[in-house]
Amino acid sequence: MIKFEDVSKQYPDGTVAVDSIDFEIQQGEFFVIIGPSGCGKTTTLKMINRLIPLTGGTILINDKKISAYDIHELRWNTGYVLQQIALFPHMTIAENIAIVPELIKWDKEKIENRIHELMNMVGLDPETYASRKPSELSGGEQQRVGVIRALAADPEIILMDEPFSALDPISREKLQDDMLALKKNLKKTTVFVTHDMQEALKLADRICIMKDGKVVQIGTPQELVNNPSDEFVKEFVGDNSNNWISDMTIEGLLRPLDEEETLESFQIIKSVTTPLNKLVEILSNYEQVGIEKDGKLIGFINRQSVMNKLATMLQEGV
Repeated sequence: MIKFEDVSKQYPDGTVAVDSIDFEIQQGEFFVIIGPSGCGKTTTLKMINRLIPLTGGTILINDKKISAYDIHELRWNTGYVLQQIALFPHMTIAENIAIVPELIKWDKEKIENRIHELMNMVGLDPETYASRKPSELSGGEQQRVGVIRALAADPEIILMDEPFSALDPISREKLQDDMLALKKNLKKTTVFVTHDMQEALKLADRICIMKDGKVVQIGTPQELVNNPSDEFVKEFVGDNSNNWISDMTIEGLLRPLDEEETLESFQIIKSVTTPLNKLVEILSNYEQVGIEKDGKLIGFINRQSVMNKLATMLQEGV
């Protein structure tokens, strides 16, 4: 789908931002690029839609060089989400979402149906939010609009450049859960840049770790955790490997509900996709956490269930 062949980017001052990288992103794949500051990850992303011109090698989309595409065609078929949400402040939410569909001359009814479909998909009721201005929304709500605006014209490719890094932890986690749902339902080819390894492990089908403009290792989250290619990858992935919590599962900790318990019975509710280390952090401040899947409460985890599991693992010498 997207193929990098010996791609480099060198700036006029001699700085090499990207140094002869090769990899392929499959259709429908959620591909995360991560690495320390200055490693070339954002430059790599921006070369895909020609926001930054490459200086060597070839990038192909569907076996066609990106230089052979009309620039407008390329960008209309590539949704783009930034850390800076960049909604137009004088436009309503509906008008912001409609920008690209209008440019490519969708009819009015089709645009309106698409706006409602996408807003509902991320939990923003169109009747409530469509006519509001961006200033009337929270940061997390604005970023949700930024995500669905990128999806509005049904592009083949979505590029996301640290889209959640400026948000508070609760909003960030909600957006990550939204992305997991969108990933499952829409199956878009997504290239996602982040500096947060936990975010990468949660969202990615495969992760590309970069350093000094080069690709160090590409693999599934499990491959990177269990088989880091060198000491840099091992340290960058961090304590996700050989850590007692990596041997726990939601299913192993989940406790059944009493008949009268509902979503309202719990002060804190988290998705079943929430990383266990995040749940353990929450349990340092709360006695228990309700666990939901697709809006339905499926059980809960409390401090005792974690301690019991840990005691068993210690006895077994894990």
